[in-house]
Amino acid sequence: MIDLRESSRAVLCNDSAQLILASGSDTRAAMLRSAGLVFSVERPAVDEDETKVSLRADRAPASVVAETLAELKAIRVSVRHAGAYVIGADQVLDCDGEMFDKPGSAAEAFGQLKRLQGKSHQLVSAVVVVRDRQRLWHHIDRASLTMRPCSDEFLQRYVRIMGDTALASVGAYQIEGLGIQLFNKIRGDHFTILGLPLLALLGFLREAGIVPR
Repeated sequence: MIDLRESSRAVLCNDSAQLILASGSDTRAAMLRSAGLVFSVERPAVDEDETKVSLRADRAPASVVAETLAELKAIRVSVRHAGAYVIGADQVLDCDGEMFDKPGSAAEAFGQLKRLQGKSHQLVSAVVVVRDRQRLWHHIDRASLTMRPCSDEFLQRYVRIMGDTALASVGAYQIEGLGIQLFNKIRGDHFTILGLPLLALLGFLREAGIVPR
């Protein structure tokens, strides 16, 4: 039996161009894989916390933080892979000027949800493509999400059920799962919310000849 998924990947991606995702995100890798791209994954050696502290000290907006980190990740991987197209991506949650990082514990996850509930916030996602340590292209997109007012009991139960999954994303939620119950309004591209502006990226890859037109 022919595996249609493997067949579509061969058709939808030019194997002669080396493509690398500079990320440890399973979600981003799954998005590229579902789009039929053939690529490898390499986690970049980047101290994100130190970079964020420096950028925030300079009062850099969320878009600059996300773009800088995305480019830094791609360049770090590009150094080791001459000629490869390296994709770097990053996402920042901005709520009334406060930028959120991934929670480090269940208590932090609960605290983030408490601060976000009843408010609107933005997810700012940046993607950068680098080749031979030079940035070829970048794109930034935003999505707006409004979290409904929630009881402490509901939030505590949510965090308990999600376990370590609640620690895997900024804001301690994932709208593709149980986290959708936290919201009453979402505006923006689904892929941007997941952390990668995929449609814009595919457009660039077509222009670059990596994906057939």
